[in-house]
Formats: sequence, C-alpha cells, structure tokens
Amino acid sequence: MHALGSVLTACLLLASATLAGTTVLPNDHPLIYFHGRWDASPGTWWAGSGFKLHVEGLTSLTLNLGPHTTMPLASIGVSIDYEPFQTVNVSVGANVIPLGVSHEAGTTGRRSSTVVRINVEGWQNNRINLESISLNVGARLVPYTPSKLAFQFIGDSLSAGVGSGSQGQFLPQGVDQAWPFLTGESFRAEHRINAQPGASLSDIVSYGNQHGLSYQFFRTEDTGYFYTSDHNFTTPWDFARDRPAPTHVVIHIGANDASQNVTADSFVETYTRFLARLRDLYPHQPIFVFTPWGWPNADGSVSYYYEGQYERIVKDRHLLGNRNTFLVNTTGWVTWEDVFPDNQHPNVEGHRKIAALFEKWLVAWGLHYES
Repeated sequence: MHALGSVLTACLLLASATLAGTTVLPNDHPLIYFHGRWDASPGTWWAGSGFKLHVEGLTSLTLNLGPHTTMPLASIGVSIDYEPFQTVNVSVGANVIPLGVSHEAGTTGRRSSTVVRINVEGWQNNRINLESISLNVGARLVPYTPSKLAFQFIGDSLSAGVGSGSQGQFLPQGVDQAWPFLTGESFRAEHRINAQPGASLSDIVSYGNQHGLSYQFFRTEDTGYFYTSDHNFTTPWDFARDRPAPTHVVIHIGANDASQNVTADSFVETYTRFLARLRDLYPHQPIFVFTPWGWPNADGSVSYYYEGQYERIVKDRHLLGNRNTFLVNTTGWVTWEDVFPDNQHPNVEGHRKIAALFEKWLVAWGLHYES
C-alpha cells in the first residue's frame, strides 16, 4: 500500500510542471473535476458546464484558454469556497481569475484549502477551450469530493437562463440565475443542465435548432454546433463521464413543440420514447416531469399548452410498472409579475420563486439536503 501511494503521488507531481514562478496543470490532470459536457479539445458545450478544483495554499489562478474559446469572449461564473457566483469574462490566452483579497494576499494560511467552482453561463457563446491552469508555486491540487446528490435537468429556454430582449437574451448571470442551477445550489448538489432555448423535444427544426432534445441530449454538443465553423458536427456523449451519475432527473419541456404545432398525440409519443431511453440510462433514479406553468399575461390569465398530456405521460409510465416517475404540477407557480413582459420568460425573481417552490415540493416528496 505504501509503495502504491508513493507511485500515485509521484504521478500526480509529474502531472504538474513548475514554470516561471507558477505551477502549471495540464488539462488532463486527474484531479481537475470536470462536469457537464466537454468535447475532446477539451471545450465546453451547454450552459453550466465547467470544472471544480480543490487546492491547498492557493493565492493565484490563471486559466490558459485555446483557440476554440468563443470570440471575443465567454462569460463564466466563478465561486470561491461556495460563495455566490461572480461573472468573469474570459478569452483566448491567459485569464487571471480573481480569488478575493484574503487568498491573493496569502493570509488564508499556507495549507488552507480552497474550492474553486467555474462554469460557463451562457446557452450560446459558451465555449471555453481549456489548455492548462496556472497556480502559484506551492499550491497543491487535492481531490475534490463531489456531493452524493446530483441533479440532471433537461429543458428549453425556460430552464436555460434566457433574459429579456434588452439584455441580449441572457439573464445577467445566465444559467447561474436560472431555477435549475438555484435548485442544485439549495440542496448543495452537483447539477448538470442540458437546456436549449427554442428547442423542442421532438427531433425537428425549431427556432434555429436543427435538432430537438430527444436527439441532442444524447450528444456532447448543444445545438449551437450547427453555427460553429471549427466544430460543426456532433459526437455521442459518454454518460459514464457523468460522475457521480445523476441521482434525480428533472424535465421541463414542450413549449416549443406546441409552438411548432406538434400534435398532442405526437408529443406524448415522443416524450414516452424519451423517458424509456432515460430509464435505460437511469434505471433506479426518480424522474420528475414538470407540467407547464404556462405563459402569463398582463390581464392575469395564463395560456397553457398540452393540458392533461403530462398527466397522461406519467400515468402511462405507471401502467408499465414504472412508478419512479413523478408529476410536478407547476400550475400557478408563475404570474405576470414573475416574467419579462417582452417574452414572458421568468425574470431573476421569477427564477428564484420557481426554485423555492420546487425546493419545497422536493422536501415534501422526501428529498434531504446534503450536509
């Protein structure tokens, strides 16, 4: 055991190189904890994808990004020691990540450990191509221990952090302010978000998306691949790379199917097939199917789509003996005050409200917070 430990330590030391006053970690360092969808470059796809680091003696951190990074910049969320995420804009080349006064002054203690969480915020213009990470000399990467609780969220613009038109179609902090991300944070869970604005569940062209989520969820790339000159193809996603595997799967989708005039029967058939594929991937995990909260109007009314069909979908799963699929009735969760008037998508406070209501629902269902 001692010999094996010595070999492992030596390997990890060799995985880092000390250059010009910094410790350089290659992008394949075994202690970088990647989450979300990364291609082979490695580069991010889908909002919320990123990585986590657990570092002892950290006083400086620089991301060295390659040519597949979004030009002129990509917005990332950065959280130090589980503090709220802050936006940092990064681009090709060396990007110094602010750590806060205590870390940068070196007053946290030589062997104190720091958890750094980084993810891309946008549902588009969201690619960071990680070449290496530079740390201060003396910093030491140690294993990051992921939460035992892991959410997989699947959806469209109502889950991806879309803002008003005046904000360029992003919430100020993108997906980091969207209800799926907030839900994961409230339970101190790992969370992966595969949500694409304009995309239907049905595999059809919809609002610029060449595929629906029933296809794209199983690919590494999001639907932005179609408009990407240096990577205009898709590759199968290896779900074994999701560590830990999701413990809970949450789906809120259907708005764009309705807008594309997909019939109720066709939508139910597609959703049922999609659930069957998910069940093959996740044989024991509970799957939560959201009903639509609808499109609130200024007069207080709410326009709904596929009324009664989500109930039908869940009932059909139960009849097949799959009772680990649950309906989340979101009727009344979102009102006119909770949305942007120009597109009826949840505003920042609306997303917080949805996350709080879903958190309450999950606690009543029996989910416990991670310690």
